[in-house]
Amino acid sequence: MPRPSLRSALSTSFKASIGDIVFGMEDGTVSIFGLVAGVSLTASSGRSVLVAGAAGAVAAAVSMMAGVFLDLQSERDRERVESRQQLAAVKADPAGEIAALMTRLSRTGLQPATLEAIQADLRQRPAGLPELERNAAVTSSAQRQQPVAHALWMFVSDLFAGLTPVLAFAVLPLEQARPVSLLMTLVLLVLLGYGRARIGERSVLPTVLTTVSIAGCAALAGVAIGVWLNGSG
Repeated sequence: MPRPSLRSALSTSFKASIGDIVFGMEDGTVSIFGLVAGVSLTASSGRSVLVAGAAGAVAAAVSMMAGVFLDLQSERDRERVESRQQLAAVKADPAGEIAALMTRLSRTGLQPATLEAIQADLRQRPAGLPELERNAAVTSSAQRQQPVAHALWMFVSDLFAGLTPVLAFAVLPLEQARPVSLLMTLVLLVLLGYGRARIGERSVLPTVLTTVSIAGCAALAGVAIGVWLNGSG
C-alpha cells in the first residue's frame, strides 16, 4: 500500500484536529487580546506591548500544546488499561461478559439475526470481545489520532491567533497600533465565528456575535485591570 503524500497526511490530520484548532484560535485570540488591551492602555511604547503580548502568546501556546498532549495521552492510557481489564474479565467469565455485551447491544436497535451472529462468533472466540466493545463505543476522532499531531495543531493555531493582536505593535507607533490591533483581532474573530458556525451548522450571526462578545469581555477585563493597577500605582 503506497504511503499517503504529505499534503494528504496534513489534510487528514487537520480535519481530525479541527476541534483543537478552533479552540486554540479562540483561546489565543481572547486571552492575548485581553492582555494587549490592558498593557497598551498604560504602556509608554509599543515595544512594551510587543514584548508582553509575544511572551504571553508563546507561553500560552506551549501551555495549551502540553495540555492537549497530556490529555490525549492519558485518554489512550486509560483505554489501554480498560482493554486489559476487559480481557481479564473475559478470561474469568466469558459467558457472563458475552451476555452483558449482548444486553447492551440489544438496546441499540440491532436486528435479532445480527445479534445472534455476533453472539455465535463471540462464543467461538471470546478473546475478541474487548475489541468489539471498543469498536462499538462512540470514540472521537481526537482519541483515534496521535496526541502529537493534535498538540502541534493546537500550538500553531493558538500561537497564530495569539500573535494577531500583537503584530501591529511591532511595526507601528503605540497610538496607531491600538486601533489596528483592534481591527485585526475583530476580523480574526469574525472569521473564527463564521468557521465555528459552518463546522457546527449553527446560525452565522449569533455565533459570530458570541465569539466577538467573549473577546470583548476579555478586553474589558484587561482594561479594568490596567486602569486599576495604574491608579493604585
